[in-house]
Amino acid sequence: MKTFTLKVLEKYSRDKTRLMDILIDIQSEFGFISRESIAQIAHELQMSEVDVEQTISFYHFFSMKPTGRYSIYLNNSAVANMMGRKEVAQALEKETGIKFGEVTADGLIGLYETSCIGMNDQEPAAIINNQIFTKLTPFRAKEIVRDIKEGKKVSQMFSASYGDGANRDDSVKSVVTNNIRKIGPILDPDYKVGGAIKKIITLSPEDVIHEIKNSNIRGRGGAGFPTGLKWEFCRNAPGARKYIFCNADEGEPGTFKDRVILTELPRLLFEGMVVAGYAVGAQEGILYIRYEYKYLQEYLEKILQAAREKNYLGKDIMGKKGFNFDIRIQFGAGAYVCGEESALIESAEGKRGEPRDRPPFPVEKGYLDMPTVVNNVETLCAVVKVILHGGEWYRSFGTAESTGTKLLSVSGDCRFPGVYEVAWGFSVNDILDMVGASEKNVQAVQVGGPSGSLIGPEEFSRILGYEDLATGGSLIIFDKTRDIISDVVLNFTEFFIEESCGSCSTCRILPSILKQKVEKILDARGVMQDIKDMEEWGKTLKASRCGLGQTAANPILTSIKNFRHLYEEKIQRSKDFDSGFDLSKAVQEACVATGRVPNI
Repeated sequence: MKTFTLKVLEKYSRDKTRLMDILIDIQSEFGFISRESIAQIAHELQMSEVDVEQTISFYHFFSMKPTGRYSIYLNNSAVANMMGRKEVAQALEKETGIKFGEVTADGLIGLYETSCIGMNDQEPAAIINNQIFTKLTPFRAKEIVRDIKEGKKVSQMFSASYGDGANRDDSVKSVVTNNIRKIGPILDPDYKVGGAIKKIITLSPEDVIHEIKNSNIRGRGGAGFPTGLKWEFCRNAPGARKYIFCNADEGEPGTFKDRVILTELPRLLFEGMVVAGYAVGAQEGILYIRYEYKYLQEYLEKILQAAREKNYLGKDIMGKKGFNFDIRIQFGAGAYVCGEESALIESAEGKRGEPRDRPPFPVEKGYLDMPTVVNNVETLCAVVKVILHGGEWYRSFGTAESTGTKLLSVSGDCRFPGVYEVAWGFSVNDILDMVGASEKNVQAVQVGGPSGSLIGPEEFSRILGYEDLATGGSLIIFDKTRDIISDVVLNFTEFFIEESCGSCSTCRILPSILKQKVEKILDARGVMQDIKDMEEWGKTLKASRCGLGQTAANPILTSIKNFRHLYEEKIQRSKDFDSGFDLSKAVQEACVATGRVPNI
């Protein structure tokens, strides 16, 4: 282990800002990061062991204890549960003889729960040693455990053919399917690589920014900040170096469109990063990808190398003197909060992914304290099309406030889950018709993932756009067989509790308290005041530092707003107060220990 750790440190030039890469390589090789390795890393990088350990403890896929030679991470998202996850989990526990969170006595198998892994369109899904397994059943779970005990490689355990498109590539070989259901100008497969680069080198950086501003394209990650304005701020900010970040950390449950772009259109994405680099004067781009997509690493590295060979990346790109730009890949290690741009930057610097105080904003002081643009995958793909066809062309799609098209990840109770590219301005009803979900049977739609809004049929006529229902791209459909409070609200609330970085007291404490209120109501011990308390306490979360904390109460607040009757049906009408505290139960253990009879 010591020799391997030293090789890894040398690979990354003993650069402590590459700590994430160092830890990922060690975790991948040994299945955990030992105390010995921590001490060695700290010594070589001239850091304290505590600093190394705090980074390890922050991320879901790092461990200081052996995780098993075969580590099985089973998704526990709401949609996975809807599609039969419980039975798969029971089969895994039965066949391995262990519970989730444990490792078999021989160190062979470890079972772990994990949040949404970007496979909502093909659940239940799991990650086994960085390979994705989709549409699992109890029978498949038994087969997988049998194969593990027989010593098979993970790549030999697939029982289905490889997925479509580039999922069949020799450097991917994955059973994941793209499920591209509707193609628009961004997903257009006739895209030819290099056209936008050839065009921008005939323009000034200011002209490029002007065209992006003219398109009125806004960030597709959810916040919707004008892209051209962000680039202009970064270009004008003082700094010896500037950076372009692509945020591919799509951890929002229900979102998987970036996975499809990374698989089928990575060249389009990389070209968008080059365009951004030229516009702001950056020489380095960093693609930050969630760890769950590590199965795509070899494939993406191969495409980057091909781009260098064609001079789409590197020095004096396409013969343009002084235009130097290259891209490297940075993987996360399992932390939803790293989808927030400043937390993503902290993670890329080898730290805990805790959001920074703002201002200053990343365009002023970002990666390594230098001006940095952070754009979403979809945004960077769209800017290529803007450069090729013009801002006016782009504005011909969508609405005045929401120009262009939007990629939607649709999952849940529908016939055709997958990725749809639609112009902004489509109604929710339009989407339901498109994906094969009968309006008569749909009880609710979660728009924008857990941080968005849970809406009912009376709002299905609303349109998708920044002027009405803004979304980063996730729509989850729930039919009338689902218990909205227990199946959806409770699951989403537990997700926010698990993914909080813990920095803000609001986000660290309130979601847990709100969860207790929900559980109290589900246990038929709730009263009307509990509903009022949740409405009032949820507002306090707005004081949190980042979007995760600010929206952590949304599953509860929007469900109370639009499905209040479901809560009121479960509360005690005859009581105004019920603390839920049972004194006899509270003293039971003490009475047993002392041999006393409770006098209550």
